[in-house]
Amino acid sequence: MSKTELSIEFFPPTTPEGTAKLRATREKLAELKPAFFSVTYGAGGSTRERTFATVKEIAASGCEAAPHLSCIGSTREGIRAILQEYADAGIRRIVALRGDLPSGVGDPGEFRYANELVEFIRRETGDRFRIEVAAYPEWHPQARSPRDDLLAFKRKADAGADSAITQYFYNLDAYLHFVDAARRLGVNIPIVPGIMPVGTFSKLARFSDACGAEIPRWMRKTFESYGDDSASVRAFGLDVVTRLCEQLIAAGAPGLHFYSMNQAGLTTEICRRLGLDR
Repeated sequence: MSKTELSIEFFPPTTPEGTAKLRATREKLAELKPAFFSVTYGAGGSTRERTFATVKEIAASGCEAAPHLSCIGSTREGIRAILQEYADAGIRRIVALRGDLPSGVGDPGEFRYANELVEFIRRETGDRFRIEVAAYPEWHPQARSPRDDLLAFKRKADAGADSAITQYFYNLDAYLHFVDAARRLGVNIPIVPGIMPVGTFSKLARFSDACGAEIPRWMRKTFESYGDDSASVRAFGLDVVTRLCEQLIAAGAPGLHFYSMNQAGLTTEICRRLGLDR
């Protein structure tokens, strides 16, 4: 059995049908025995109740749940109340993020950066929660420079983060370079690569352009050459992402974090190919 630790991300569903679908997805992916399922949190806390409901259902199923918690647009009292909710529900892990303000909202609240949120969680709750933070191998799109982004990451680690999950990427060297640069700065927490399986290329391209994740030219051109041939897109995407995961495991990555998009098929197939279907 492989010792590669898996974790899987969901977003909170918006409809009863979506809730039922996610429940079936979670039950299927639970067969992979992930260390935890994380659940995203909308800009400015816009999905707070749906995130909490999803997290509670995951926890009730016997799996570990890790809610995302973003601080921008929030108050200390508001974050304190959310942390108490999660503590009361038996949650042991938090993904601490800066997050984004909802469109049209100008008040950034009492927190500016994720390291301030990490510091606050540690001050309020001690070691009650394991804290995950974000990392950007190809640099955060709002960072002024690679050096600034690295220093921001170091501040989160120094504030008390236990480990990091990266934005997804398809360039192995970007991840390896980022880890090396972080280690040279004295950051020693695990840096788990984020993995985005490819289902529909057009959606991936739009999302990647928005979040700053590069799709290498050879990949983009190959996907584009398949046009509407969804089977070929899926097959090529599975081959590319499986190979990337193989290289990451060989390079000593501490785990794999899958952005599932609330779908089970692609993540399950990649893990099967990797021999990680437990």
